[in-house]
Amino acid sequence: MNWLPRPADGRSWIAPSLLSADFADLRADVDDMTAAGSDLLHLDVMDGHFVPNLTFGPFICQAIRRISAQPLDAHLMISDPARYVDSFAKAGVDAITIHAEVDGAIEDVLDRIGTLGLKRGISIKPGTPVSDILPLLDRVDLILVMSVEPGFGGQVFNPVAVDKISDLATRRQTGGHDFLISVDGGINAETGPQCRQAGADILVSGSWLFGARDRAARIDLLRG
Repeated sequence: MNWLPRPADGRSWIAPSLLSADFADLRADVDDMTAAGSDLLHLDVMDGHFVPNLTFGPFICQAIRRISAQPLDAHLMISDPARYVDSFAKAGVDAITIHAEVDGAIEDVLDRIGTLGLKRGISIKPGTPVSDILPLLDRVDLILVMSVEPGFGGQVFNPVAVDKISDLATRRQTGGHDFLISVDGGINAETGPQCRQAGADILVSGSWLFGARDRAARIDLLRG
């Protein structure tokens, strides 16, 4: 498995969200982001039920694995993650992030992800408080704070995410936890540094990165 330690010196890892890539020329975009300095790739999986949009499944993740050696985090915005985690593991992803808001035994799904040899992630929507996931802090390797409602790219950043990141960073330090903190939604030149300073280890950015003429400059700006 390919994964990343916590970044040093107050910097952040940069994860382009492939939801904003050109799927007619996906290899070119993946290669270009890698050359520009991306650290991992964020794969937004949507089922049209948990969120009002459809994207892609394990087959596309497997194709991305064939063209990239970078760590892959599959963000499952789906209602029944337990049904699909094995398929995504077989597709070659390195981490699977599920949502705290889904029904069912979340602990069991996280344990299954770990048993499959993958990093375990939990994500919370803007309206979900950090308190909802406190019992899970010792069972996860990654916490993804959504700064927009999941389902579509290009939304405006909700500043509630900064407070959640700061809260999680404090709890990590005082509780002796070892999870990474990631943030997704509306990340750009203004919001990225706010999240990094609050304690975010991974900044996920889609349209702002993919729409840039100089992607390397934007990645450097976000990294800090």
